[in-house]
Amino acid sequence: MDDTEAKSAGPIETASDLSEIAAQCANSNLLALAAQLAGLAEDLKALAARPIEPIPTSAEPEPLLTV
Repeated sequence: MDDTEAKSAGPIETASDLSEIAAQCANSNLLALAAQLAGLAEDLKALAARPIEPIPTSAEPEPLLTV
């Protein structure tokens, strides 16, 4: 990259700027994960409130398929 390309690419970020950006991204990702976990907890709560119903089974086993 020559000087004109470097100037048009914008200012170079310092290491502290990059670490701040990384921290903001990590915080954003953690907040998104927390929101997903909260939604999952609500789903599990709703499922736990439903009664478990037995699955009806037939009295005779199904015949095995032969090839």
